[in-house]
Amino acid sequence: MVTERAPAKINLFLHVGDKRADGFHPVQSLAVFTDLGDVLAMETAFALSLTIDGPFAKGLDGESDNLVLRAARALDSQGAKLTLTKNLPVASGIGGGSADAAAALRGLRQLWSVAKDDVTLRDIAAGLGSDIPVCLLSQSCFMEGRGEILRPAQSMPRVPMLLVNPGVPVPTKDVFAALKDRSGVEMALPRGRFSDTADLLRFLETTRNDLEEPARRIQPVIGDVLMAMAALPGALLSRMSGSGATCFGIFADDDCCARAAKILKKAHPDWWIAPTFVPETGIVHEEPGQDIGPTPEGL
Repeated sequence: MVTERAPAKINLFLHVGDKRADGFHPVQSLAVFTDLGDVLAMETAFALSLTIDGPFAKGLDGESDNLVLRAARALDSQGAKLTLTKNLPVASGIGGGSADAAAALRGLRQLWSVAKDDVTLRDIAAGLGSDIPVCLLSQSCFMEGRGEILRPAQSMPRVPMLLVNPGVPVPTKDVFAALKDRSGVEMALPRGRFSDTADLLRFLETTRNDLEEPARRIQPVIGDVLMAMAALPGALLSRMSGSGATCFGIFADDDCCARAAKILKKAHPDWWIAPTFVPETGIVHEEPGQDIGPTPEGL
C-alpha cells in the first residue's frame, strides 16, 4: 500500500490579469501548503475504484468522474483500490480536489512503477487543472501563467495559521464573472527568501487577493469571517484564499492560533475552523531565473 498526503493549498496573495485568448486568466500568486490535508491510500487491485470517507465525504456524493480517478486514468490504465479520507471542505479555495489528484499521480506512479519522469508527470497534472502542478510539488511556490509556471520560494518560516470556512458555496466561475478590479500580472516577484514571519508579512502588505472583493459580494459572510479573525488576539493578517470561501489568518504563535480557534468555534459553531501551520522550509538551490514547468514563451 502507498499513502500520500494531500495538504491544503493556501494562496497568500492572488493577482489576476485580463482573460487570455484561450479563456484562462493569467495569475501571480504565492502558494503555500499547510500541515492539514486529505489523505489518499492506494493498493493494487484488478479494477480501478475509489472509496471516500472522512468528515467531508458527503460533499463528493454522486461524483462519477472524481478528479482522483481522472488523474489515475491519465497516468495509466492499471487497476487500484483508492481510499480518500476527505478532511478538507469541498470546493473551498484551498486546492482540495487538486491536491487529491496530485497525490494520486505521485502515489500511483510509485504503486504501478510507471516509467514517467517528473516533467511528464507535471504535463499530465497541467492537463488536468491549473492548480495541480503546484500541488504535485506541495511546496511554497510563486505561480504565474495560468498557475503552471512555478518558482519555489527560497525559504519560508514556520507560519501558524487558522483556516475558517463559513460553509457557503462560492462558484469560481461566478467569482471571476463578478471580478472588476484586477491587479494584473506585471508585479516583479521577489526571490522568496523570507527569513521570518515579519519579513513575509512586509511582502504580503504589497499584495492582495483580487478575488476577495467579488466573492464577498456574492457571499457577504466571507467579510464577517475576515473581520472576526482580524479582531482576534495575536492576529497578524486575515485574507481569503483562492476563490473562497475559505479564509486564513496568520497568527503570532501557535498558542494564539489555538486560542483564536476556540474563541471562533464558540461564537460560530457552524463554521469549519481548523488551526494548522505552514512548515518551515530551507533554501531551495536553483539557478537564477530557473522555473519549474513551461516558460512564458511556451504558453
